[in-house]
Amino acid sequence: MAHFMKLFSCLLFVFCSLFTNAQQNNKQLPKMSASILRDDMTLLKKILEANHPSLYWHTSKEKMDLIFDSLYHSVPDSLDEIGFRNHLAVWISSIKCGHTVSLFSKFLIKNINQYRYPKLPLQLKVWGDTMVVIGNAFQKDSLLKRGTIIQSINGKNTAAITADLFKLISTDGNAINHKYQVLSNNFSDWYKQYYGVDSTYRIQYFDSSGGLQETIIHNFELPKKTSPKSVATPNAAQPLSKRALLQLSRRSLQIDTSNATAYMRLTTFSKGSLKKFFRRSFRSIEKFNISHLIIDLRENGGGKVDNCINLTKYLIKHPFKVGDTVVATSRKFEYSRYISPSFIYWIAMNFSGSKAADGSIHYRRYERHYFKPKAKHHFNGSLYLLQGGYTFSAATMFIASLKGQENVQLVGEETGGGYYGNSAMHIPLIELPNSKLRVSLPMYRLVMDKNRPKGNGIIPDIFIPPSSIAIKGGIDKKMAVVNDLIKIEKEKSFHL
Repeated sequence: MAHFMKLFSCLLFVFCSLFTNAQQNNKQLPKMSASILRDDMTLLKKILEANHPSLYWHTSKEKMDLIFDSLYHSVPDSLDEIGFRNHLAVWISSIKCGHTVSLFSKFLIKNINQYRYPKLPLQLKVWGDTMVVIGNAFQKDSLLKRGTIIQSINGKNTAAITADLFKLISTDGNAINHKYQVLSNNFSDWYKQYYGVDSTYRIQYFDSSGGLQETIIHNFELPKKTSPKSVATPNAAQPLSKRALLQLSRRSLQIDTSNATAYMRLTTFSKGSLKKFFRRSFRSIEKFNISHLIIDLRENGGGKVDNCINLTKYLIKHPFKVGDTVVATSRKFEYSRYISPSFIYWIAMNFSGSKAADGSIHYRRYERHYFKPKAKHHFNGSLYLLQGGYTFSAATMFIASLKGQENVQLVGEETGGGYYGNSAMHIPLIELPNSKLRVSLPMYRLVMDKNRPKGNGIIPDIFIPPSSIAIKGGIDKKMAVVNDLIKIEKEKSFHL
């Protein structure tokens, strides 16, 4: 899980930013024949059938085979890499495993700058039947400003666009909010991947009075680089180092002693010297008598399970384990020459995994070992967990362990990661020999709690949907609600 989420979190923007239509690009990608692309499809199916632990967990084999056969026989005479990725992603997303995703080739990643532009200038936040402008590359545009509601693009409304683009995005089960969030993170790039490039875009939008208007916009081209002039600032504070800024982007803690409140932001469970950060944070929280703790996990795509466990120990009130079952179909890599790094994962699974009577491989430590809450610096006050569609993998596992505890409230939207379980832990990459596309391959299926409902993410205790008004005003509605809850709680305790 840690290997994949590190890769996924770091490169998601890069992968999305590649999306383009080769036929209308500044530089065309080479076409590949249908026969060699079908060979790649057949090979991928064999590898997943041999090693994927949850290939038919959410979608039956019969339906998966029907989808595959339809796509196999409908491959055009030739496709470039991006067209083939679009084609293949439909079958991969049908697995409904958020850790099984198709990634572009190393070549395309290396040559990103040749394929990214031109593109639609708008970045949109998408949810339900709504699209709202959150950014416009043409900053002087007085019509399509932040907070503007978009009705349609080139005649396609939100429902039509999401129906097309969602086919390319993988998620856990039916946790559809993850697809909305991934799409919102890079809307213009996903749009370009699927629809290609038009010279102009006909945009229908609602003006400030609620009237439906229409305008035409052009593509955005990356401007030529210019060397910024240095400005002397003798009295400016010493800037933070790159490492310090990077650490702040991963985790931070703010303490408001006047309101006995702490705000912890975690964007990953991977890097960030998290064990030390947690230890210092909870020592400070105890030192300043903090009674209200907010942990923001809305940008947290997961990471190392051990970091997730470590944080849980500071907050949970009873012993806990990772899951009921952590099982792999096989630790053999029949197609090892296409899987990297297969040898490392083969070693790991042979040392940590135990073979059951049915031949499956179990990660017994996570199935049997109960982790105890920390006695030192344990937090027992009111805990608010902020979650959303990008809350995934280990971040979902963390929230799931605390859901229902009497001092915990979950605030926001449905998580992207599954509440019942997921497929992850060890995640090598498959590289298809002809197209060079890569596909992530989770090796273990985790069922966190067999008594939980299967198929969706974690539903928050307090649901707060996006809002065009909040986006326009730059208001964090979820944080505002939590602050109100803290205020009400403090007033109650004062009267007592």
